[in-house]
Amino acid sequence: MRNLVIFGGSFDPVHNAHLEMARQAALLLNAEVVFVPAKSPRWKDPATTAEDRLAMLRLALKESGSPNFSLDLFEYNSKAKTNYSIDTVKYFASKYKKARLFFLIGADEVNAFHKWKDAEELSRLATPLFIPRAGLELDDNNIEKFHMQRLPVTFNSFTSSSAIRSCRCIDVPLSVRTYIEQHKLYYVKTLSEMMSTHRLLHSISVANLAFSVAINNKVEDYQRAYIAGILHDCAKDLPKDEARKKMKECFPEYLSFPEWTYHEFLGSKIAAEVFGIEDPEILNAIKFHATGRAHMGPLEKIIYASDKIEPTRGYDSSKLIKGCIKNYYLGFQKVLKENREFLESRGYKVDNPLTQEAFDLYLRKALSRKKER
Repeated sequence: MRNLVIFGGSFDPVHNAHLEMARQAALLLNAEVVFVPAKSPRWKDPATTAEDRLAMLRLALKESGSPNFSLDLFEYNSKAKTNYSIDTVKYFASKYKKARLFFLIGADEVNAFHKWKDAEELSRLATPLFIPRAGLELDDNNIEKFHMQRLPVTFNSFTSSSAIRSCRCIDVPLSVRTYIEQHKLYYVKTLSEMMSTHRLLHSISVANLAFSVAINNKVEDYQRAYIAGILHDCAKDLPKDEARKKMKECFPEYLSFPEWTYHEFLGSKIAAEVFGIEDPEILNAIKFHATGRAHMGPLEKIIYASDKIEPTRGYDSSKLIKGCIKNYYLGFQKVLKENREFLESRGYKVDNPLTQEAFDLYLRKALSRKKER
């Protein structure tokens, strides 16, 4: 008998955890998985249009390349004000009379399943299917009452659409991420309201370069490089009076620094308060991306270098980019060296102790290694 898994949702946006759930279901049940995007989801108020969500889902399914995935627009084309899962299941039961139907839900939906409309009838027509998630306690009564089937894998991903919308996570297919950038959705929309178009394009370019450097260097949790990169200049366009006031309140220890440095400190504050970033390595990468400092972590070095050499800067940085992609540490040192040489060629003096510390530590190390050879 043909096994068919119905996978509905708002997909706002679709992410890699959605795709991995579908892959596991297809593999373990020898099934086809049909994605059913909701135009008007019952429990959620989507953050963007149904058209955008469908476009991203199409891109994700195409990028996945899975022959077991398909798309059905029953709910999308429905004229009903609200889409109920029972209506969707009835539609599939009528359309595929000889198929065994499953209804894939998130582990967190198991505990609320009894609140769904006609939940018992739904479970008779299609077996509710779920993948356990590490750390989430499930309602065994619901599992038994609605004859739910647990797939024999444990899902460790904590990816969520809400985290992606706020930029706390960016675990989406590359094509979806590009769509978010190009159409200014979610976190990009928020950034577009905080900075100029030119600054936004620069931030997107830094984010993508940092991501490429991190993934090619096999940096742990490489997606954080994108997050730090796209948020690094979020305070750049603050009015000077407002920036100085916030510096007095939040970073008095750096108030004596030149004003061009203020945006990096305030950027870390905005990243935490507006975008919900808690990871200290991401926050430090933002906080010291312009000045640098001594004893920088891998993410700090990657963001510092990416900010200085991203392709929209208007000069040929291709060799520096290749160097960072090959070895981020040596590439960072090269970028730092060129930055110092640029300042010297213009007759500029280092105007803050953090940059001087970075020059003293990392360029001295580079010189020492050169002498050893």
